[in-house]
Amino acid sequence: MLGIIYFVICLVMGRAIETLTRSVWEEAAQRLPNPFWLRGVLQLFCGTLCVTWLVYGVSYCFQAERHPLAYGNGIVLPATAVCAAAVLWMDRRRGKAGKLSGVTDRKLFWREGAFYLAVFLFISWWMWYVFHASEGVLYAGFTVFGDFSPHTAMIRSFSWGNNFPTQYPYFGGEDVKYHFMFQFLTGNLEYLGIPMEIGFLLTGAVFFTGMVILVCTLAQWIFQRFSIGVLAGILLCFRSSFSFWRFVWEHLEAGDLWETLKTNTEFIGYTANESWGLWNLNVYLNQRHLAFGLCALGLALLLYLPDLDRGCSGQEKGWRWFWNRVFGVESWKSRNIGRAIFLGVLLGASVFWNGAVVIAALLVLAGFAMFSDGKLDYVVTAGITLAASAFQSAFFMDGAGMELQFQFGFLAQEPTLKGCVVYLLALTGLFFPLLGLTIPFLGKLEKCLAFAFSLPLVFAFTVSLTPDIAVNHKYVMISILLCAILVAKGLTQLLGKKAGQKVLAGFLVLMLTVTGLYDMVVIYKDNDASHSFQIAKDDDVTEWLRENIDSEDLVLTPQYSLTRVTVSGIMMYCGWPYYGWSAGYDTDYRTAVALEIYQTEDSGRLRELVRDEGITYVIYEDNMQLDGQSCEEGTISETYPQAYCSEDGTLRIYRTSESRERAEEVRKDG
Repeated sequence: MLGIIYFVICLVMGRAIETLTRSVWEEAAQRLPNPFWLRGVLQLFCGTLCVTWLVYGVSYCFQAERHPLAYGNGIVLPATAVCAAAVLWMDRRRGKAGKLSGVTDRKLFWREGAFYLAVFLFISWWMWYVFHASEGVLYAGFTVFGDFSPHTAMIRSFSWGNNFPTQYPYFGGEDVKYHFMFQFLTGNLEYLGIPMEIGFLLTGAVFFTGMVILVCTLAQWIFQRFSIGVLAGILLCFRSSFSFWRFVWEHLEAGDLWETLKTNTEFIGYTANESWGLWNLNVYLNQRHLAFGLCALGLALLLYLPDLDRGCSGQEKGWRWFWNRVFGVESWKSRNIGRAIFLGVLLGASVFWNGAVVIAALLVLAGFAMFSDGKLDYVVTAGITLAASAFQSAFFMDGAGMELQFQFGFLAQEPTLKGCVVYLLALTGLFFPLLGLTIPFLGKLEKCLAFAFSLPLVFAFTVSLTPDIAVNHKYVMISILLCAILVAKGLTQLLGKKAGQKVLAGFLVLMLTVTGLYDMVVIYKDNDASHSFQIAKDDDVTEWLRENIDSEDLVLTPQYSLTRVTVSGIMMYCGWPYYGWSAGYDTDYRTAVALEIYQTEDSGRLRELVRDEGITYVIYEDNMQLDGQSCEEGTISETYPQAYCSEDGTLRIYRTSESRERAEEVRKDG
């Protein structure tokens, strides 16, 4: 019940923010037949962003209390509800309240509503299918458990723990370098009574639907046709690639195509890491915070579109137009400074929800700014966003959050221009050739959009911000998502009265989506009950850790991925190393120390290592290995008392002297 109240208050707060910022969104909404959908996403997004940050901030201030979230929710929810209600009441008293519906074309409205409801139900079913609970068992499918390992640990560190100041559970005891606010939102919902798997589904499905709404709204704004938005949404869900056709050809030659199609449970692909599922709908199933960030991107683009449209609507052409757009004094004058500030705050507040999307948003807006009126507004938006990012990074991180390096080629086999082109063709099939064929037939505005939409793609192939270049796939996906609007326009232009045109358009849509459709078959087969990690919700180890370990403890564990230990939300000294390494932590050092702790026969050396590293508990599992090497329990069991043994007898937890001393100090203080 409290979780539902939280969402209601977010909506009310969002409605109040929308009311206060009417001058920000009205111009963009005027060109839409039914601005109801834009306003709805704006309200839900801004309300959730604002309320969740406030709850986090107040909870942080009460971190010394046993349940800081009780203070955060208990103070923020009533206060925001009262403030939002007051704003709406005053607006109505002044007679400025607009039509709540925002609907002018009712026939279109019902078609839009039916499509968006279908999207919500579609994505909800898949999100439930890959991660759900049944009869007391939590199921995490094989295609999502990797990302869900750190996600569920972070969620539980808030709902069951006291993760203030916030740490990264897979590299506890240090700062947090990974955006975590979406996980905090889900953790807070679980604290308020919505089970983790349900809360994660609801938040993911709602904001994925919001993302699709904004893609369709962008298409409607640009082309005044809802059908283009629908087709763009389909291209978003089902990726384009030549992989399926190559896969079919190879197995036809081998004579085992039908058998392979029935038994295969791996994503097909012939480029680096394509078999990870980096490019298909699975990304939105396991990185549910991505859609939330893309809502921020979509709102920013929609609200700045009128300026870009004005910049492209003059009579000037060629170099004169380009010169005046880039260097003309008139093009630099501010058009709506309130909007610039609002979007700067919105994007800045989204950094720790999904930092990669914020970077992509700034890149696309830079492309907008080149040809827009009101360039000063873009500068203000970028300045506020970067300032907010710097402040949050300084607050949450020790040292630099990311290291910008030039790295040409992304995942192309040959890091050359030709190699990149070959890689993109192999990866995305007909998508970019169709985009290239469509662009010459587009207007000035659409060509400028194509340039701006391509900038995240260029960034992905030239710059690295993390140790793992593969994480740049998000920038490629964002460019594809936005350019899908233009490709959809090209496809609809083929739909003439002649049967041949319709057949060609249908064939091209099939070519663009068939690999993505087959990916859905793989997702279905690789996430059933026999292809999933299963964890009892009342597992004795999980419950013991929940009741006895807090966020001040640092626990040495095997290199866990998703287990009954990690879902408790404890701070691990070194969990599965990829998660920490890809986020920028020195996992090699901790792996070496952990290995020495598990292998040393010197009790004095063991105590020294444990004390220096601040480890308060050590977990040992039968026949465990760490970094491929066998581990021993003897010295640990001789040095420290056993705090717990699992009911199945395979896992034992040892409490170090340091943790006993800390517990005694806490008891004396309280």
